[in-house]
Amino acid sequence: MATATSARVTLFEDIFEITALNPEGKKFERVNRLCATGTTFECDLLLDYNCQIYSLLEGEKMTLVLASTLNLDGSPDDHTSYNPAAHARGETTLADNYEYVMHGRVFDVSYKKDGVVVIAISFGGLLCRLTGDQRHVSSILPDMRLYILIKKD
Repeated sequence: MATATSARVTLFEDIFEITALNPEGKKFERVNRLCATGTTFECDLLLDYNCQIYSLLEGEKMTLVLASTLNLDGSPDDHTSYNPAAHARGETTLADNYEYVMHGRVFDVSYKKDGVVVIAISFGGLLCRLTGDQRHVSSILPDMRLYILIKKD
């Protein structure tokens, strides 16, 4: 569970139920594409992830967080490198509470009718599309660098 201090760095959080895996067929050996629906905000999620290192199944629920930093105190990351020395010193990060973490960049934010927003994020070529009410995703901006953190429920 995320701590109170991590709430400041959380841009979006919801529990998603996986409705389909590879709905258009499996395209890559090491990548699955999932479709999921948020249980609280009813956002739609399309997400590519490395299925060799993390397993998800249709029907499972997962908590998904989008965060601007992994630092629990809210201090910004440099977003250019990972510092394993901090972890070796016993410093905890938001990532310690999750099973699968990726770093990426928002490359498109499209505003549709009725306050719906479609956010497209690339995690080194693994793509994410989050569609939902702009009230719930308003803190996610174009060209923003962020982290996606996932754990099974």
